[in-house]
Amino acid sequence: MDFGQTLRRMRTDQGIGIKTLGPQLGVSYTYLSKLEGNVTRPSEELLDRISLYFGCDRDQLYITADRVPPDILSILREYPDDAIQVLRERFQRGRKSA
Repeated sequence: MDFGQTLRRMRTDQGIGIKTLGPQLGVSYTYLSKLEGNVTRPSEELLDRISLYFGCDRDQLYITADRVPPDILSILREYPDDAIQVLRERFQRGRKSA
């Protein structure tokens, strides 16, 4: 599921209208509409606010928005070769490396 679908599902599951949610998150409802339609990507700050508002897992929200959680990005930057090797070994079983 992508970010727009995730945001819409969380909002509608709680019975919150888009015009109500926008101001509560500090953005316009038209911007939320663009997010739900996957026309634009949210900032990290907005992802953090959405995570707190809905009480959902921040890292999973980052991934649905095609973003890397900041702590993981830091690990990737500090240990790029090791991190890539670990990920490939763990998740590309049986595949050849490029």
